[in-house]
Order: sequence, then structure tokens, then C-alpha cells
Amino acid sequence: MDWAQILVIILAIFLAIFLLLAIILTVLLIKVTKQIKSVTGTAARTADNLEKTIAGFSAVASPALAFKTLMKFIKKRKK
Repeated sequence: MDWAQILVIILAIFLAIFLLLAIILTVLLIKVTKQIKSVTGTAARTADNLEKTIAGFSAVASPALAFKTLMKFIKKRKK
């Protein structure tokens, strides 16, 4: 067996190892991408719910603030 054949065998083994590692890493990358997509969706839903809650609170808070200001003005006029 001459040196060229030994070199080809060694290179073929390394190529097979790197190919196997590439396949494993690709599968892991796909799993991580799915998890990131899930987390992003959850964060978007949470932000939407928070936005709706704040909008509802501001709709109630504005009339209450106006009423409070009006009551202060009336109390000052009575004095």
C-alpha cells in the first residue's frame, strides 16, 4: 500500500467525521430555532396583552384624573 492510498483513507475518515458533525449540528440548530420562535411568539402575546391592559387602564384613569382636577378646582372656589 503506498502513501497516497493511506492519505486518501485518512482524508475519507476525517470527511466522514466532519459530515456526521455537520448533520448533528444542523439538527441542533433547527431545534434551537424552533425554541426561539416559540419564545418570540410568547413574548409577542405578552406584549399585546400588556398593551391592551394599559389601554384599558388609561381609558379609566383619564376620566378619574379629570374628575379629581375638577373637584380640586371646586374646592378652591369654595374657599
